[in-house]
Amino acid sequence: MDTTEETARRPKRSVLAAILTGAGRLAGVGGVALLGMIVLLMTVYTVPEGHVGVVKRWSKAVGQVGPGLHVKIPIADRIEKIEIRQRKNVEDLAAATQNQLPTTATVSINWTVNRESAMDLFIQYGGLNQFENRILDPKLRNAAKEAIGKFPADQLIRDRQAAVATIMEAMARDLEGFPVTVNSPQIENLSLPKAYLQAVEEKERAREDAEKEKHRLEQQRLVAQQAVNSAEANAEAKRIEADAEAYRVTVEAEAEADAIRLINEQLSQSPLYVDLVRAKRWDGILPQTVLGEGVGAFLSLPAPAMDR
Repeated sequence: MDTTEETARRPKRSVLAAILTGAGRLAGVGGVALLGMIVLLMTVYTVPEGHVGVVKRWSKAVGQVGPGLHVKIPIADRIEKIEIRQRKNVEDLAAATQNQLPTTATVSINWTVNRESAMDLFIQYGGLNQFENRILDPKLRNAAKEAIGKFPADQLIRDRQAAVATIMEAMARDLEGFPVTVNSPQIENLSLPKAYLQAVEEKERAREDAEKEKHRLEQQRLVAQQAVNSAEANAEAKRIEADAEAYRVTVEAEAEADAIRLINEQLSQSPLYVDLVRAKRWDGILPQTVLGEGVGAFLSLPAPAMDR
């Protein structure tokens, strides 16, 4: 009876062994596929836009790649991604103006890593954070303090562009030869002692009042000048009018004198000239008044002929 039971169990064991064998084979294939997938993932990598990849082989930088899909040696290679887009660093600092007034300022600067020199920056400084902490930020603080110290406080309040230009000049000089480009520094905030600011406000108000008074006096001067100009113009017009009247009288007098002279000349040359003038002026109407003796007749008539 035991033999019969053992014989019955053998097929079941054979099936189980086959299943186990098949499962083992599937596990092996899956393991190989999984291993292949892991190797593939370890081999392929991407670099995003705005970055470059520094290839480190056994921790030593051996090359630089641009954005896109790339292949590396698994385990041996690691990729350090460095941003080459514009970055902005901001520093809060304490400084003193040219006239020794204490101030606090917030200064910023934009900068970019030169694409072709990204690997050099990594080799020399170990990455962006190290470069910022060890090189860029200290130089920005020094340049800003130096620039603020070259200008009086009132100029910094009115116009900061000269100080900004000085910061840019210093940063360009101090970072010459480094694998970066700096631009657009700004003094974003500038705080001065409250008492000084009040004094500046009072001075500014006094200056504005003086400008207003100057403007008012200038307007008054213009009005007075206009009145003077108007009076001078009127006087000139009257003078011209008087000159014209005098000229007219002179001409008329000269004409009358010339006429009298001509009349006298005519009288001296012919006693009948008076009769001629009277005749020209006669309107043809005989006088109605009988004149007495001794009064000259207006018109001499010839005597009537006597009958013979």
